[in-house]
Amino acid sequence: MKLVVVSAGLSVPSSTRLLADRLAAAVGRQADADVEFVELRDLAVEIAQSLTTGFPGPALSRAVDAVSGADGLIAVTPVFSASYSGLFKSFFDAVSGFDKDALVGTPVLIAATGGTARHSLVLDHALRPLFAYLRAVVVPTGVYAASEDWGAQGLAERIERAGAELARLASPAPAPAGPARKTASGGFGTVVPFEEQLAALRGE
Repeated sequence: MKLVVVSAGLSVPSSTRLLADRLAAAVGRQADADVEFVELRDLAVEIAQSLTTGFPGPALSRAVDAVSGADGLIAVTPVFSASYSGLFKSFFDAVSGFDKDALVGTPVLIAATGGTARHSLVLDHALRPLFAYLRAVVVPTGVYAASEDWGAQGLAERIERAGAELARLASPAPAPAGPARKTASGGFGTVVPFEEQLAALRGE
């Protein structure tokens, strides 16, 4: 599967990128993933120019193409004023501006970082509605990491659970094995076509 990780962290090093790395690793433990990172900090100038001119620069075009072609997406933002960052929102405005169907049906794992646990509702009040509007498929578990969460109990479990959910949704589904029927033992066996059953009864 092709996994694209969008990180909107502004500093180096960044807790947002650290969370993105851990989420990508969690997905990789559940599925064979080809991971590509998109650092929005490096695209800030081209994002601003695209919003004013309507034309993406070459680096932004590559990032938009990567997101549009992803089997699964991890989107991580720092929290500013109880919501996602302006850079994060501007990037996804650019993505939907170039192709309004870019994320339709794409499984997305949402995550955020902040200085206090009071902002944890940003996942359900801001990020989930944004990707629902873009018609993506948001995994049930979102991950919020406050400053005190690093090294504390619970964060690692949430990361693993969210990674497993994204891996299940984004991995190619196995081909169906054909119809099956329940057996007397409670299992499932192969369905015998009616014509064959009728021929057996006739002794043909």
